[in-house]
Amino acid sequence: MSAQQIFGLQFVLSLFLGTLLARWYVWPPLASLPVRRALIPLLFVHATRYVGLVFLVPTVVPPGVPDAFAKPAAYGDLLTGLLAILGLLALRRDWPGALALAWLVNVVGVVDLLYAVSQGARLGVQLGAAYYIPILAVPVLLITHAMMFALLGRRRA
Repeated sequence: MSAQQIFGLQFVLSLFLGTLLARWYVWPPLASLPVRRALIPLLFVHATRYVGLVFLVPTVVPPGVPDAFAKPAAYGDLLTGLLAILGLLALRRDWPGALALAWLVNVVGVVDLLYAVSQGARLGVQLGAAYYIPILAVPVLLITHAMMFALLGRRRA
């Protein structure tokens, strides 16, 4: 198998297993909660996205990782993480606009992930030690985004 095939298989398997875990064990208790409470644990997952700044650390990613990938991925993750922290505070303290902020976190976060994945594929980015992020973290982030969209959409229905 080529490195690209291994990467693709690992990504798909992570997405599949993460979806099963979410569907069987995470979603049922969350779906029974009020939307504002159910969003909080999902936002905690995204509050850790400051980890994406690792794409700017030269001792972690190999030389030659294009800035066209590294900077938007790193700062998009940081922005999403900071918005998620703000969203946690807003939901926990019942601020007006808390649900609008949750929508913002979700939209910014998904756009960031889709852009980073497309840029990474287009530029053939090799991540070195940061390889674990797209094969383990990104599937979890996508799944939790889907769950947040489902919760927020249910609120509007």
